[in-house]
Amino acid sequence: MNNVSYKVALGGVISSLCLLAMFLTSVAPFLYLTLPMIAGALITIIVVEVNMSWAFLTYVAVSLLSIFVTPNKEAAVIFILFFGHYPIIKQKLESIHTKLLKWILKFIIFNICIVIDYQITLHLLGIDDFADDFAMFGKFGIYILWFLTNIIFIVYDYALSGCIEMYIKYLKPKIFGNKPK
Repeated sequence: MNNVSYKVALGGVISSLCLLAMFLTSVAPFLYLTLPMIAGALITIIVVEVNMSWAFLTYVAVSLLSIFVTPNKEAAVIFILFFGHYPIIKQKLESIHTKLLKWILKFIIFNICIVIDYQITLHLLGIDDFADDFAMFGKFGIYILWFLTNIIFIVYDYALSGCIEMYIKYLKPKIFGNKPK
């Protein structure tokens, strides 16, 4: 759609839903990873309906506001570092035809983001309980965690693809009808 007011309105609605999800991390702290995932998945609507540039602007707005609005800073950090931008760049990554290269790039992006998140969580936010929880596994605890997060990332990537496909095939026609763009 080329209508600027439509783009702004859709961006505002999606931003408010994302911020609501981010704020709910303070109400349900055990969902501090799930709610940022949902917020990121909502941004894919902007990618599908408008374009990547507007989706990126929405991501920046939600990221900046979530720093101030979200009491759970760990959730805000993981949204900013991964769950907010990954659904936007996923479209470009999916256009890579070589499956191996596509997955290598996905894992590189994910692991860089997770390492930065871990460092920020540990050193800037001072949440060292995170590291202590894996002390029972000994010196291999952090490697076990890293391996498990990569497995979870694969599941997340497939789930996100399924959500995007569900939106395009089922929700979009029900919301907007079968009108051509």
